[in-house]
Amino acid sequence: MTQVSWLRSLLAFIKVQLALLLFRVLAAGPIPRHVAFEMDGNRRFARRTGRPVTEGHTDGFHTSMKILAMCMCVNIRCVTVYVFAIDNFHRPSEEVHAIMNLVAEKLVEVAQKGAFLSQHGMRLHVLGRRELLPSHVQAAVEIAEELTCQNTRSILNVCMPYASQHEITLAVQSVVQQALDKNNFDSSLITEQSIDENLMTTLTGSPPLDIFVRTSGAKRLSGFLQWQCCENTQIHMVDTCWPEFGLWDFVPIILDYQRKVWAESNG
Repeated sequence: MTQVSWLRSLLAFIKVQLALLLFRVLAAGPIPRHVAFEMDGNRRFARRTGRPVTEGHTDGFHTSMKILAMCMCVNIRCVTVYVFAIDNFHRPSEEVHAIMNLVAEKLVEVAQKGAFLSQHGMRLHVLGRRELLPSHVQAAVEIAEELTCQNTRSILNVCMPYASQHEITLAVQSVVQQALDKNNFDSSLITEQSIDENLMTTLTGSPPLDIFVRTSGAKRLSGFLQWQCCENTQIHMVDTCWPEFGLWDFVPIILDYQRKVWAESNG
C-alpha cells in the first residue's frame, strides 16, 4: 500500500468514526419516531451531471440506503419514503420500466436474510395501489414483505404507486364499509379519528409523523402524506437534490427537531 492510499484509508476511517460519534450525540437527545422523505430531484441531478435519467434513479437508491442507515444510527424507528406517484406512470415508458426493474431488484436484495432490513430489524410495507404495478414488481413486493414480516424493531413504508387522495378516499370507504357490515351506519361514525385509524400508515403500525422532508427545492407536498402532515409535523423543504442529500443535510433537520422539542418542554 502506497503512502497516499494509506493516508486516504486513514482519513476515511476517521471520517466514519466522527460520524458515528455524532450519531451517538444526537441519539442522546429527543429523537423523532417517524420521518418521511419525498425523494425528489433524481432526474434533475442526472441531467445536471450529463447522465441518463435512469442513472439518477440508481443514484437516488444509494442515497436512500445511506439515509436509512443514518436514521437507524440515531434510533428513528419508522421511515416512510415516496418512491413512485400514481401520476408517474405518465412519464416516458423507458424511465418507468427502469424504475420498476430497479425496485423489483433492490426490494428483494435489501430484504434478504442478513441484508440491510434484517440487520436493523426493519419490517417492510409497500403502500399504494399495488395492483397497478407490473406483475414481476408485485411478486418482488410480496417476497420482500414476507422476508421481513417477523422484524419488529423498526418500520419502512415504501409508497408506490401512491397518492394521498387515494389513501384518504380508501380510509373513508373502509370506515363506511365497517359500519355497513355491522348494520349500524351513522354519519357520525365518520370522524377524524376513524379515518386516521384506517390510513395505510396507521395500519402498518406507524406512529404519527414527526418530520417531513422534501428535497430539490420544491415547496409543496405533491400528494404525499397530506393527512399525516398535521400541525405537529415539522416540514423541511431542502434545496439539495435527493442523490446529493447527505449527512450535512440530515443532521441540521434532527437538530432543529430537538431544539423545538426542548423549547416546547421549557415553555
